[in-house]
Amino acid sequence: MKEAIFIAKDVVKKYGDHTALNKVNISVPRGSIYGLLGPNGAGKTTLMRIINQITAPDSGSLTFNGGMLKPKHVHEIGYLPEERGLYKKMKVGEQALYLAQLKGMPYSEAMKKLKFWFEKLEIISWWNKKVEELSKGMAQKVQFIVTIIHNPKLLIFDEPFSGFDPINAAIIRKEILNLSQEGTTIIFSTHRMESVEEICDHIALINNSQTILEGPIDKVKKSFTDNTYEITLSNGQIKENPLFTVTKEEGNTYTICINEGITQKDVIQEIVKTSDILSFNKKNPSMEEIFIKAVNNG
Repeated sequence: MKEAIFIAKDVVKKYGDHTALNKVNISVPRGSIYGLLGPNGAGKTTLMRIINQITAPDSGSLTFNGGMLKPKHVHEIGYLPEERGLYKKMKVGEQALYLAQLKGMPYSEAMKKLKFWFEKLEIISWWNKKVEELSKGMAQKVQFIVTIIHNPKLLIFDEPFSGFDPINAAIIRKEILNLSQEGTTIIFSTHRMESVEEICDHIALINNSQTILEGPIDKVKKSFTDNTYEITLSNGQIKENPLFTVTKEEGNTYTICINEGITQKDVIQEIVKTSDILSFNKKNPSMEEIFIKAVNNG
């Protein structure tokens, strides 16, 4: 297993009587795309703000790149919050340069890299526009560039696709995957479970201010796999019997849940008495199904 670039151990954060995080533990492997999941109000944003040192935990330890997380690490982390913020009256290029220099980049390097990214994302014509002239999606493209411009070791994206149409969401998704392939570690928070399936290799699920699930996505899926199978017939039909329960029927495809103590062989022998089987496959749960089940049980 890869070493962790970031570890949170027993992190607690309270706001008055409200406990936002209650002994939260996560370990983000270096080079991973790490999905930070949870219902609204679970504590995800608080944790992201702590990693980015916008706020501090009340207790617990934070490790970054092999040592304690310190103020000097702020330039090694990029954070794109869900609530975006650009100065509306400033010109786009002027503001991008200002924000890049805030992150410690020399003017000439910032200018060179910004021009590269503005051309790559085909927005160079926006350079002299005022931010207030941009749509929400246009402004988000600018903020995406500003977030990644200083080549941070760790990128934190909070709902990075919100406000984008499908074409631009696909462009940003491709760039996130490119950054990952180049070695950048990415923490990715979203409500869109299909995005998690597409790009994440590790996940943590936070609910009621606690980590209730964490690990590689394939192992998490395996741990939630039950005796559910998908069967497609060429003819005949499946009727319920003591061996299994039919949970879904779509044309000649059935989803069944095999009862405890019953084997696949038992089920196949029963079905072929009246039908011909085209396919018989174990059904892996989707991330959405895992999310709902874990939250309801947690």
